[in-house]
Formats: sequence, C-alpha cells, structure tokens
Amino acid sequence: MSQEYTRPAEPETLQQRLAEVHLTEVRSLLSLQKLVEDLVREQGTAEEDGVDSEVEQQYRRELRQKLKLMPAREVAYIIESLDASERLVVWEEVKEGADAILALLPDEVLEELIDDSHYRNEKMAITAFELRDGRLHQISVSGPDDLANVKPIWVDLIAPTKKVRGWINQLFGINQLFDIDVPDPGNLTDLEASARFYVDDEGHTHLHSDFLLDTREESRNVPVAMILHEQVLFTVRSEELPVFRLQRARARTRPGYVSNGTDVLIDLYAADVEYSASALEDMYGELDRVGRQVLRSHTSDQEASRILVAISQAEDLNARTRRSVLDARRGLSFLLRGKFLSEAQHADVREILRDIESLDGHTAFLFNKINFLMDATDSAININQNKDIKRLTVLSVIFMPINVIAGMGGMSEFSMMTEGIPWPIAYTGFACTMVAIGALTYYGLRHFERRRISAQQQTHHHAD
Repeated sequence: MSQEYTRPAEPETLQQRLAEVHLTEVRSLLSLQKLVEDLVREQGTAEEDGVDSEVEQQYRRELRQKLKLMPAREVAYIIESLDASERLVVWEEVKEGADAILALLPDEVLEELIDDSHYRNEKMAITAFELRDGRLHQISVSGPDDLANVKPIWVDLIAPTKKVRGWINQLFGINQLFDIDVPDPGNLTDLEASARFYVDDEGHTHLHSDFLLDTREESRNVPVAMILHEQVLFTVRSEELPVFRLQRARARTRPGYVSNGTDVLIDLYAADVEYSASALEDMYGELDRVGRQVLRSHTSDQEASRILVAISQAEDLNARTRRSVLDARRGLSFLLRGKFLSEAQHADVREILRDIESLDGHTAFLFNKINFLMDATDSAININQNKDIKRLTVLSVIFMPINVIAGMGGMSEFSMMTEGIPWPIAYTGFACTMVAIGALTYYGLRHFERRRISAQQQTHHHAD
C-alpha cells in the first residue's frame, strides 16, 4: 500500500498556525491572571494577598516577555482577536513604542484603544464656537451630544481621529468633508494653487495654508486645512497655534468682531500676518545684536560659531515667515477671485493684502542683512585663520636658523670643533647661541614689520 503524499504547509499557513498557538498561550495567561485577581479580591489576610500579588506579577512578567518576542504582526493579530477587556490588558504591556503595531490594527480597534484613553493623543481637541450677543462663545466638545443644540460658526479640530471626523461629518451632513488625514507637511507640499485652494463639487470651499509657529526652541510652518461650508468654518490642524489663540481671544472679547465663518477665516489670515510681522520685529532686534558682535574689532572663533548659529536661525525664521505670508496672500486672493465676500469683507481683505505687501520689503531687507552678516562673519573667521597661519610662519622662520645650528651640533665634526673644551661648557654655549639667534631673528622680524606698518600709515596720511 503506497503511502499518501502530504504537501508541506505554505509559509503563510505556518505563520497563521504559529499566531494561533501564541493567541492560545496569551489567552491562557490572561485567564490565569484574571483568576489570581479574583482571588486577591476575595482574600481575607494581608499575607495571602501578598502571595497572590506576587503570582499576579509573575504572570504579567511572563505575558510581557512573550509579547516582546513576537513580531508586530502577531501582536496586532492577538489584540484584534481578543475581547475588549483582554485587549486592553495586552495593550498596556505593548503600548510603549507600538507604532508598528498601530499601523496594522483596523480602525475600529484603534479607535477603541484611543477612546479608552489607553493611547490617546494628548494634543487632540475639538472646540466649537457659537455666536452669542455678537461674541464667540467657546464650547469644548467631547462627543456628538455636546453639539446637539448648538449652531456653531467655527469648529476647530486639533489632531482629530477618523472616528471624530466621521461623527462630525454625520452631524453636519457634509458628505466626505472629513474623509482626509490630519494635515501634515507631507500631505500639503503641492505648490499649485489649484491643489491648495479650490471649491469641490458639493460647493465646499477648501483652503490649505501654512501658519507660522515661532517658539524659543524652533520655528516651523504648521499646515492647516480650512473648509467653509454654509458660513460654518472647519479648521483641521495637527497642533495648537498662537494665531488661533489670538483669534479666539479677540472674538470672545470684542462684540461684533465676527458674524460668520467667512469673517473667522479672514481674521485668521489677518492674525497670521500680524503674528508674522511680530516675528519680523523680533528678528530685527536679534540681527542688530548679532551685527554689533560681528562689527567689533575682534571676533574669536567661538564667538563666530555662535554668531553663525544665530544668523542661520534668523534666516530660517525669515524664510518660514515669508512662506506663511505668501500662503496668506494666495488664500486671500483666492477668496477675492471667487466672489465669496461681502463689501465689508472685501475691504478687509484688501487692507490685509496691503499689509502683506509692506512685509515683503521687510523680508527682502532682512535677507540682505543676513547675507551681509554671514559674509562679515566668514571674513572674521578668515582673518583669524590668516593670523594663525602668520604665527606659524613666523615660528618656522625663527626656528629655521636654530634648526641649522642644532643640525651642526648633531654632526660628528662638532666634537672635533670643541675638542679640548669640557662638554658641559661646550653644550651650554651651544644652547645659548641657539637662543640668541632665535631672539635676534624674532626681534629683527618684529622691527621690520613695524617699519612696514609705519610706512603704510604715513602713505595713507599723505594721501588723505
């Protein structure tokens, strides 16, 4: 009877079987851990409680070690296969540095972990603004119920999840409005105006602009997606920005400052231009301070290094400010061309554009000043290098005759030349001769250098 041939399992099947085995082991450990926890709650004595607590910690360590040895794909499969309570226990053990696991989890599981605050983005925030008595009234939003009886003119979302974008979409009836990722530089790098400022087929106005963020640590541009829908403005960004804080403060304290979402949009651009102007003013002061250091009579290499760092930071901030202002101009020009604005809004936009034109001259001047300071600092470094080379050259000239005398002293003929003279006296005299020759060479060079400088000064004096 012939033995039936069995086809070897494919690698993918083997991986699936291995994942199932690991899932069974994890479930077993979780069951034992839960059993110990139940026993701990039922314990009556502290001694028994301590013993069971040690057993519980042992199971936790074993679970952590087992999960640590698994690849990210298997851990993601296990988390997805477990029920809600077990899933959170496993997540607590692997959430540190779990980006690879998060990328493999389905959206519903990921949202569950986030909503249960086990891996919540601390920057995420949802804020709605309703118009009351001519002022913006801020409403913190944690769920759809907070917006049930509210008619906002502005909804601000910081790092919203897909689930949050989904229920906002349903609440406001905006089809596919938030079917986008949280904006980041990688998604908003297209320089074409048609890709950043447009009206979609459903009549929603989309604007993608870079807003300036200038802190002590760094300066950068933060992309912001703005969608205008039936005079309600939706802003989506990845982090908080000073421009938005300024806009909220003004609209809350000034009656009649805004009346609809378009007003908020225009004032956000105006606040960004004002913030950029403030950054340029600070840059003027910083470059004045750096300029005084550069134009001193002497700048050491260490000081020059610090100056170059300051100049580079100023150049980076100036470039980012220019980019932010340019984006504001493009967005406002798009609003003007699209005829979205009332007469008053049209006048406001024209005034903001005039402010932007005035900033163009400042950014150009700062670029020229930065280039001048960079060249001056490079010149100071070159002068220091030339001085070092000059010192080395002088030393080589001074030691050249000394080396010749020393070479003579090392020759066998020197013993014949000093025959009859005790060697301590001979070598002492020889050393004194070398020192005298070196000193004469040094003072001779200094004398001729001073004469040369004096002659140049007299020539300049007669020329004047």
